[in-house]
Amino acid sequence: MEVDYIIVGCGIAGISFCEQLKRQHKTFVVFDNNSQQSSSVAGGLYNPVVLKRFTPVWKCQEQLEIALRLYHHLEIEFDIKLDHKIPVYRKFASLEEQNDWFTASDKPNLSDYLSSTVIKNDNTFIDAPFGFGEVKETGRIDVKTLLDLYKASLLRQGILFEEEFHHDHLIINESGITYKGVLAKQLVFSDGFGMKQNPFFNHLPLVPAKGELLTIYAPDLNIDYVLKSAIFLIPLGSDLYLVGATYEWKDLTNKITNTAKNELLEKLKKLINCSFEVVNQVAGIRPTVKDRRPLVGQHHQYKNIFVLNGLGTRGVMIGPYVAEQLFNFIEFNQPLETEINIKRFKKD
Repeated sequence: MEVDYIIVGCGIAGISFCEQLKRQHKTFVVFDNNSQQSSSVAGGLYNPVVLKRFTPVWKCQEQLEIALRLYHHLEIEFDIKLDHKIPVYRKFASLEEQNDWFTASDKPNLSDYLSSTVIKNDNTFIDAPFGFGEVKETGRIDVKTLLDLYKASLLRQGILFEEEFHHDHLIINESGITYKGVLAKQLVFSDGFGMKQNPFFNHLPLVPAKGELLTIYAPDLNIDYVLKSAIFLIPLGSDLYLVGATYEWKDLTNKITNTAKNELLEKLKKLINCSFEVVNQVAGIRPTVKDRRPLVGQHHQYKNIFVLNGLGTRGVMIGPYVAEQLFNFIEFNQPLETEINIKRFKKD
């Protein structure tokens, strides 16, 4: 089989790059063994504001435009709702936080995203005496449904191989790359935490962070917005809510833990006071980077091998944006932005 690209990994990064290839009529195959589960357990929230510091997300407007266009296209292709528009309410812990919010909402780069009106809490089951600030242009992508549909589509086309990728089976030369009978012009690794075992890019400072989420059934809560405090609470419909998320740096397995469950429940009980039932718990490994920028670029020796990784906790927003950047770099020789280019890290 001859194709233009081999892609390793079929999370948000891999799918975003696949869509770039499809748009430009490039052929490809994908290898994925679902080992990291970062995308599949993601909350799927897109939000243009860093709510700890009331600052805009890097390139938030550009990211949103590209990402929402992509998800709209996929909704049409699969005839299903993936993008659920929903506001985010940031709980204020004090009057000082309210004042900080008002100051931020007056800034030109935040005025489109932060409402300048304090929303009074009228829900007796939520502890929020200082009210909420509303973030606009937010929503939730149904990531699990997207991944399931996308992989099923690739399988039907015979271009997804659900198996582990063995780097030592690669044959690389200037004319192309051969792997298990597939001849390709280019290879893109979007392998998440699996990059730590990738001999081509394991020198890059990827920081794996395990995250766990709960799904609860809370019929009395009755909210139609994302509630953000020490944790986030995302309505899923039918009185179900996603609760997350934890950060764990040592245990890098995909196994759920009571420690994470208890941590989330402790924080949840400080936020809401209605009865609820835990109906599910999931875990996955996020590929994060200390400088909070993705890892995008070309291998220093093999010029037809590339990386698209390190999307962190904002993958649904930034994934389509950096996938477009990488595609334009490979196919049209457009320079990568310095902030995401792996050249910012020198190989030892």
